[in-house]
Amino acid sequence: MEFTAKQIAEFVQGRIEGDENAVVNTFAKIEEGKKGAISFLSNPKYTHHIYDTLSSVVLIDKQVELEKPTQATLIRVDNAYECVAKLLQLYDSMKPKKTGIDPLAFISPSATIGENCYIGAFAYIGDGVEIGNNCQIYPHTVIYDHPSNYSLRKCYWC
Repeated sequence: MEFTAKQIAEFVQGRIEGDENAVVNTFAKIEEGKKGAISFLSNPKYTHHIYDTLSSVVLIDKQVELEKPTQATLIRVDNAYECVAKLLQLYDSMKPKKTGIDPLAFISPSATIGENCYIGAFAYIGDGVEIGNNCQIYPHTVIYDHPSNYSLRKCYWC
């Protein structure tokens, strides 16, 4: 997925300094930046990296004052760290969710699995467990037998 600096700035309510059409398609640490990446700067001890980063876009706190120009397009925000978290959530929500049951998963014959679920390799779903619709059970997850022994009647691991 690709996003422009303008799209990102609108989403995080930031102010662009530089090319609003700069395109990003990945995340990178500011010191490991590369073309097409977005990075962030919120800790002043990393400010020196902004002058050398190859990242196309950098989210930066509004109060950070720079001593010289940068190559990267800057998006000034109230809190760069929080904005990165929002962008990661947006990115994750746009990825297609896996569905299906891996042949290496164990599911008890008495377990109930909802619709559109994903159950990864080596997952263990015990006796009497009920998995709701659209759940994602990742590899090596264990949901033990007889959920009535627990406070939850249904296990929704979404």
